[in-house]
Amino acid sequence: MIYTVTFNPAIDYVMQFPQVQHGNMNRSTGESIFFGGKGINVSVVLSQLGIPNTALGFIAGFTGDELEKGVRGMGVQTDFIRLKKGMTRINVKITDTHEVTELNANGPDIDADALSELMAKTESLRDGDTIVLAGSIPKCLPADTYEKLLAKLNDRDIRIVVDAEKELLTDTLKYRPFLIKPNVEELAAIFGRSPSAMGVDEVRECAAELQRKGARNVIVSMGSNGAFLLDENGEKHFHTAFTGKTINAVGAGDSMVAGFLAGVGKGYGHALVLGLAAGAATAFTDGIATGDAINELMKQGL
Repeated sequence: MIYTVTFNPAIDYVMQFPQVQHGNMNRSTGESIFFGGKGINVSVVLSQLGIPNTALGFIAGFTGDELEKGVRGMGVQTDFIRLKKGMTRINVKITDTHEVTELNANGPDIDADALSELMAKTESLRDGDTIVLAGSIPKCLPADTYEKLLAKLNDRDIRIVVDAEKELLTDTLKYRPFLIKPNVEELAAIFGRSPSAMGVDEVRECAAELQRKGARNVIVSMGSNGAFLLDENGEKHFHTAFTGKTINAVGAGDSMVAGFLAGVGKGYGHALVLGLAAGAATAFTDGIATGDAINELMKQGL
């Protein structure tokens, strides 16, 4: 079983305008609601690809009820922890022809008891299971929360996937994660380099260093330049990006993680292509990609 963890999920309320006039009344030309968070996005794409999984995390208030209902409506099994106070956040995205303005809420506080309940849920994981830790740690939690959670899993053969930035990622490498997926900008930040100077050779060099520090498989998403994978057998894989019109890149990286996990049973090269297809299919649509859209792109990539 694959388990995903989303510490601070959200309902994204997206509003479209021809042009926003600040300080004046603005009437939208369209609205959309999306239920998500990085781990939840992974769960949704896995479900679209027919891979059973369970979404873990925290919800609160009436917005939490709606988020859980929406996520289950997308075919995802959930086992969220309900917080006693606060409400699951609503993030407002205001788009017009010139720019996107994001108004993101903080979300509810997660107390020590709730965090302990999450830790207890992970006791049910067994050898061969996978846990996906994606995104940032809320300010209400200790910065080493990922490490504490992984330390509790260290006595079992659990496949660990980490999709995070900077120290939050590098501090987990001692637990030998099965997969990490920095994008090229995140990789550059880890090594103090300029993203514009990160060609394939530089990406390969940095990925190898992350592998030496403990990561088993390293995918680096490179946007329109495709993606590079250094697998645990020392094999190097590269695939060019799928072509299409990018509508909304939110969730594309999470979709890549899901595609890789869905395809890894057929080999690492196949998993990379399926990951790229899933990420592109999400980028080419509003919301998160469907299985049909991903499979259609796969016909081009293989």
